[in-house]
Amino acid sequence: MPEFIPLISRQTIQNRVREIGKQISRDYQGKDLILTGILKGAFMFMADLTRQIDMDHDIDFIGASSYEGTHSTGQIVFTKQPDLEYRNRDILLVEDIVDTGNTLTKIMEFIQLLNPNSVAVCTLIDKHERRKKAIPVKYACFSLEKGFIVGYGLDYDEKYRNKPEIYDLKL
Repeated sequence: MPEFIPLISRQTIQNRVREIGKQISRDYQGKDLILTGILKGAFMFMADLTRQIDMDHDIDFIGASSYEGTHSTGQIVFTKQPDLEYRNRDILLVEDIVDTGNTLTKIMEFIQLLNPNSVAVCTLIDKHERRKKAIPVKYACFSLEKGFIVGYGLDYDEKYRNKPEIYDLKL
């Protein structure tokens, strides 16, 4: 039976997302911003984040996966391409968790091929335990050293995304 150890409360998440949204609004004022959520994990975070950004912006999604259970396979599979034109626009990739950095590195390389003005990363969780690639995270709601996290969009084999808080999962 899995054990869920509470890490970050719903209220703490909402407060931090509000702060990050205000910072993004200031930093991107006057720019042509596209928030690009990385599916599936970022959908809850992105929904809350976009409501906290007080400026016009577009929303898009890209799908990529490299996980089976709790381990990265090392193989990146793109499951959804962007729908919008990225040329000469400012792209903010919205991710649930930056872990090894492998998937996000491949996504960033792909986005650069679309000739945007800029590409930056906003993540709910910046986790350092298994980092293999240096990822320039511009906005991180929370930084963790270790653990396998679920809830608020984060999953284990497609389960537990619906939990409203963030937990360390012990199997």
